[in-house]
Amino acid sequence: MVRAEQIRKGALALLSMQRHSWEQGTAMQAFLEMGEMEVVTAMAREAVYRKMEDGRAATIGVTDGVTDPCSVGEALLAACRSCKDPLLEEGLSALLTWTLEKAPRNDEGILYHLTTSRQFWVDSMYMLPPFLAAAGYYEEAFKQAEGYWNALYDEKAALMCHMWDDEKKEYIRAAHWGSGNGWAMAGLARLLHLIPESGYERQLEIIKKRVKKLLDGVLFYGREDGLFHDVVDDPSTFVETNLSQMTAYTIYRGLKEGWLSVPGCKEQADRLRRAAERQMDPQGFVRGVCGAPGFDRPGFSPEGQAFFLLMEQAYMDYEKG
Repeated sequence: MVRAEQIRKGALALLSMQRHSWEQGTAMQAFLEMGEMEVVTAMAREAVYRKMEDGRAATIGVTDGVTDPCSVGEALLAACRSCKDPLLEEGLSALLTWTLEKAPRNDEGILYHLTTSRQFWVDSMYMLPPFLAAAGYYEEAFKQAEGYWNALYDEKAALMCHMWDDEKKEYIRAAHWGSGNGWAMAGLARLLHLIPESGYERQLEIIKKRVKKLLDGVLFYGREDGLFHDVVDDPSTFVETNLSQMTAYTIYRGLKEGWLSVPGCKEQADRLRRAAERQMDPQGFVRGVCGAPGFDRPGFSPEGQAFFLLMEQAYMDYEKG
């Protein structure tokens, strides 16, 4: 009963929050994985209503995002299949056209993170490839994930760097940002669920190896209290909650779907989950996540709320067997 009440309050807190495109998309994904299709459909209508003329969905405030609006994609697809609403179908078509034809990209076809510069951000690993895979563009989904991995993975640290300038061929921010590594792990975990096994064995094996590398790299820096530092390998940065949720989510999904079977993983996920649960306040807000709007200090954020729900749902799915 305690967990059920936390989930209810966490969901209400999430719905109360103002949201940019990636926050709307991550919230929609949480409710989709929870099976709350009424909420998903309502949020999908708002995402489509807030689309730009070029097809980017859920865009308010921050208007230079290229991949962030794609974060609504899988849930928008599910809403279209659920209710056959012409408004939603038109919004989905416009978002796909943006993604496949209009969005700025490099010579290899890898989408930039912003319209205003030629940058790759690790965030895009979650925002874009799962949408493409959900829409049936499996090769393109793998190609985009491959491009971001090649630009941002730090082999020596076994972690993802945050930002790459594809014009200057240098890191804008080489820091191993915790939430960024969480975005990458969770995005790859979703790809393993969305890309079919038949015909894509090679790609799936590569994705499995990569998400396991990131899990190992992140877990190496876990604190005794079950939390992580904002930059995971820099203990001078603040202690933050969301990476624990993102990591636990990834582990539970891997255990449930059978691509992760490392001894002790379940116990590690449970420890991270309990640490995050202790961070929820009486109103249902998860404290100490990398906080909106600047993401430069601990606070609250829609993505932190969403990943609390995603983590709890992944845990319950695993427990059901």
